[in-house]
Amino acid sequence: MSGRALPPPLPPETRTVGQLVAESIRLYGNHFWRVLPLGLALALIDQISAGRPTGTQALVLLVCAPLLSLAYLAACLVAHQTEWTRRTFWRALGAGTLAFLPVPFLVLVFVLPGLAWLALVGLVVPAILYENLSVRAGFARALRLGRADYVHALGSLATLVIVVYLTHLVLVLLLHGQADAAARTAAFLADLVISPVLLLGAALLYFDQAARVRYSPDEQPVQRG
Repeated sequence: MSGRALPPPLPPETRTVGQLVAESIRLYGNHFWRVLPLGLALALIDQISAGRPTGTQALVLLVCAPLLSLAYLAACLVAHQTEWTRRTFWRALGAGTLAFLPVPFLVLVFVLPGLAWLALVGLVVPAILYENLSVRAGFARALRLGRADYVHALGSLATLVIVVYLTHLVLVLLLHGQADAAARTAAFLADLVISPVLLLGAALLYFDQAARVRYSPDEQPVQRG
């Protein structure tokens, strides 16, 4: 019995949170070997932070902000092929690092405040990279993107985190229980394999929000770098 063809994905301006997650997984599968190294960022951070006090974990996250920004930037380049210059690359990397700096302190309270902040300003990386903006214009653009449909942005990031976290737990149990791997080795491998989905989903979120901005009557032109 032949299977039915899957329905075409919704356009970005009407894409649901569930479809964003599905598209992230599809993109991950299509570029598996290319995106697998992106998981090293979170895998290394988790290895360094494992078993340490909460304050130390926040400090590790703070110090590794450039590494996470670099991984996100690389995910954006996988999500959309675009021409970029070395200047644009460093602007996007620096802006992403600045945007991430408050997150380690926000997650000390709970993970949701950190996600709420990133939903508002985190799209500064693809905004600068794709649109060749200055840092200042990039943050202004990220705010417009975040506010275009803030519920969708926050819901998408939260759902991606939940999916990645639960899948990570399952993989750790499988690797540690059936493959007889050490717990930390299992955690490292699970982070390596799963965390790129989160980065790719955050990159695809740009297109959802940008489409929603284009349908907004108060969109203003941005200053390019």
